[in-house]
Amino acid sequence: MTSRELTPDDEMMSGMDGSGSDDDQASELAEVFVDPRDLGDDPDSAPQLFVPRQTDADALSLAKDLVQAASDKGASDVLLMDIRKLSIVADYFVICTGDNERQVRAIARAILDVADEEYGADPIHKPSSDAEASGWVLIDFGPVIAHVFSQTMREYYRLERLWSEAATLLRMQ
Repeated sequence: MTSRELTPDDEMMSGMDGSGSDDDQASELAEVFVDPRDLGDDPDSAPQLFVPRQTDADALSLAKDLVQAASDKGASDVLLMDIRKLSIVADYFVICTGDNERQVRAIARAILDVADEEYGADPIHKPSSDAEASGWVLIDFGPVIAHVFSQTMREYYRLERLWSEAATLLRMQ
């Protein structure tokens, strides 16, 4: 068996770096990592390790308002899909189509405006300023993802067919 030289990471992990005992290092790690068994029965006293996710009712309400915003801007074939049973990526998809680049831009802006004004929601993925030129604007709010397509891109990608096992909650022609 061949030996290799220890790296600083190896030394830190093995407690041989001379900076303190294993107990000191364990207490430092305890400040970062929390064993779920140590959280107790009171969820309010637990440290917040993750950004709290919106409730299902909040996410559905946001999704419905995004559908309305798209419809108000003249989007066609607006679809609201419940993908909770199929994916951990999001809970709902809003899929809609704009007739031209200008309308795709207007729909995307309306969706961003409603999410910001009504929910204070900033998208995780914000479209670039020229995204509508590609024919597909994706706006990711975490539990709700809005897809604004041109007719050509919608027919090409056919997301509703790809996610055909998802429940369709609303379809507006």
